[in-house]
Amino acid sequence: MVLDPAVKSQTYVEDCEVCCHPIQIRYLFEDGEVAAFEANVLE
Repeated sequence: MVLDPAVKSQTYVEDCEVCCHPIQIRYLFEDGEVAAFEANVLE
């Protein structure tokens, strides 16, 4: 998984590479570093 630091905050859905279930990814960059990260399986 690659996070783009040019995008300060993002929420998106990506399929798991192992089980193919959808995962909701949320992240936040502050001062060029990851300040928050969350990954939740969608059912």
